[in-house]
Amino acid sequence: MKPICRILQFSFLLCAMVTAHADVLDSVRGDLEHGRANQALDTLSQVLAQQPQNAEAYNLQCRIYMQEERWDNAVDACKAAVRLVPGSSNYHLWLGRALGEKADRVSFITAFKLARQVRQEFGTAARLDPHNADTLSDLGEFYVDAPAIVGGGFDKAGVVAQQLDGFAPDRAHYIRARIAEGQKDYATAEQEYKAAISGAKYPGDAWMDLASFYRRRQRWDDMVQAVRSGSATDTKHGVALADGASVLIRAQRDLPLARQLMEQYLASPNKSEEAPAFRVHVQLGKLLAALGNKQGAQQQIAAAQELARDYQPATQATNSGR
Repeated sequence: MKPICRILQFSFLLCAMVTAHADVLDSVRGDLEHGRANQALDTLSQVLAQQPQNAEAYNLQCRIYMQEERWDNAVDACKAAVRLVPGSSNYHLWLGRALGEKADRVSFITAFKLARQVRQEFGTAARLDPHNADTLSDLGEFYVDAPAIVGGGFDKAGVVAQQLDGFAPDRAHYIRARIAEGQKDYATAEQEYKAAISGAKYPGDAWMDLASFYRRRQRWDDMVQAVRSGSATDTKHGVALADGASVLIRAQRDLPLARQLMEQYLASPNKSEEAPAFRVHVQLGKLLAALGNKQGAQQQIAAAQELARDYQPATQATNSGR
């Protein structure tokens, strides 16, 4: 075989390998959306064994670890993605999210250090892609929630809302609602939550944001009605149903409706990374146990473990007899 032929053959083989890995990662994204953590992580382990420099594989691994609430693993995987492709806004966004979740579950001193890193990652993500609505929304929420000593501030959140006005007005209303709520201006907050519903392409999620606001204000009837309105608009039975069920369970109100929403979500083909199926199975299992349906609870926990064997809440529920 002539040298030029060998080069062409190698190029074709390399192209085929890259295409094959791209197809595999597409299947992993499907697993991510449907909460098939076991399958996704096993596949990613194989990909990374062959392509240890595959940043997208690390990013997907990070996001699955986040679903399983394995925060240290998530941070490490997201850091690997950022290290390999430091110019990716999306990778910095997910690293910021992983660091933020970890910060919520550690000591005050450690959380203080992590909060600065969260701000840095969200800020970098926003600079790399100033028209990414997800990035700006997360940055705005950080400014609302974080104390000034680590870079938070309502004024900074307001600037982010202004940036969102041009291309994601519903997100801008949501940030302004959070600002008003933080300032204890509850009338304005309610108006802004409702404005977000009016401007949203898919208003189900915005309805659940309003329901969460009513839960925090202990306006129980309004909360339940907002959940019902949001679930009615989510005709594809997507993540809004899981969110609405969570609101009801936290408030311990209308638990039969919460059960119905979770069952509809789990039966739907339109699941979301934001509400992994195994997590909803566990939540439903705990609810069924509280309602006295032990057999149904066990079935839900078993379904969760089949999808995500390392999800500790499922293991804990099994050990507690649920």
